[in-house]
Amino acid sequence: MEHAAAGTEFNILLQYPPNTSIKTENTRLKKVKYEETIFYWLQYILNKYLKGKVITKEKIQEDKVVYREHFQDDVFNEKGWNYILEKCEGHLLITVKAVPEGSVIPRGNVLFTTENMECYWLTNWIEKKERGSWYPITVATNSRKQKKILAKYLLETSGSLEGLEYKLHDFGYRGVSSQETAGIGASTHWVNFKGSDTVAGTALIKKKSRYES
Repeated sequence: MEHAAAGTEFNILLQYPPNTSIKTENTRLKKVKYEETIFYWLQYILNKYLKGKVITKEKIQEDKVVYREHFQDDVFNEKGWNYILEKCEGHLLITVKAVPEGSVIPRGNVLFTTENMECYWLTNWIEKKERGSWYPITVATNSRKQKKILAKYLLETSGSLEGLEYKLHDFGYRGVSSQETAGIGASTHWVNFKGSDTVAGTALIKKKSRYES
């Protein structure tokens, strides 16, 4: 289960009233530099981490041990995860609503919401995975702004926008923390431009297509 939010669902169980049933999380970007945001990458996260049979008996037992070692206490919500495993055969009981990927959204608007159908604590566990979209959203938004600046001066100096999509080249492979980060950043660069030396982006885009097929 990726241990994405170890202990989070336990803290939620302690803090919310006993009769809580539904919890909704919404994601928006408020403190950003530009007035508009490009929304991108949520589909990859949903298909890779949250689609299909996510919970298994083996994963529950593995995480139980990890939580015990991490917190030095039996805080793992084994009952809740077993409920999901038994009732829905390991499929997550959630509803995700989002604007279309690639959309240009005014700053401050909600990009997507996540709501549990049962197991209100599940919303917080999923949130940690979904929030990984901040990186490709940031890259796509910055890249779009740079493209507009390039377009302005290209038009002023040449009278044409020919070749604009190749005016900003991606050499980001050298400056990232992991292979997957390189792939995500490069694929996001292609939302606005076509030039890239980061081959990992091609590999990740092909993988993304397989997840979504």
